[in-house]
Amino acid sequence: MSPSAGLAILDRDGVLNLDLGYAHRPDQLVLVDGAAKAVRRLNDAGWAVAAVTNQSGVARGLFDEAQVGRFHAAMDAALAASGARIDAWYYCPFHPDAVVPAYRHADHPDRKPNPGMVLRALADFAMPPERAFLIGDQASDIEAARRAGVRGYLFEGGDLDALVAEALAGLAAG
Repeated sequence: MSPSAGLAILDRDGVLNLDLGYAHRPDQLVLVDGAAKAVRRLNDAGWAVAAVTNQSGVARGLFDEAQVGRFHAAMDAALAASGARIDAWYYCPFHPDAVVPAYRHADHPDRKPNPGMVLRALADFAMPPERAFLIGDQASDIEAARRAGVRGYLFEGGDLDALVAEALAGLAAG
């Protein structure tokens, strides 16, 4: 993937979209306030944007990976309507208590708080950790960022664009 100003890694449920619990159908998509504007701000500033998400609903047999892809396509369309884009999606369908045996894994490297998805995004975008940050709404997101060596910002609700603007200003200031 092409070089950029940096890599912004955003958690999905609770950061980009409202966390309604196992959201997987396009009709369940509700963007967080300021999400489209935040992603567009990053795009316009030359940042690559990746989304990372644990999707234990696959492991629990509630939906399949194709449905995860359809939900991401719906989010891509919703963001594109505002001139915003996610450059790459990463998800982890594994869970230690999976009812689907193929997705049962005691400690999968991609399942946050493990840093696997973050590390893959850094590698895919050839981005050093110091030129990346992650925004998440859970302690496990911030821990994944820490383990990957990137800055982590906790989103506690409200306007996502305000937090992105703050993060970019802080990074510019050093």
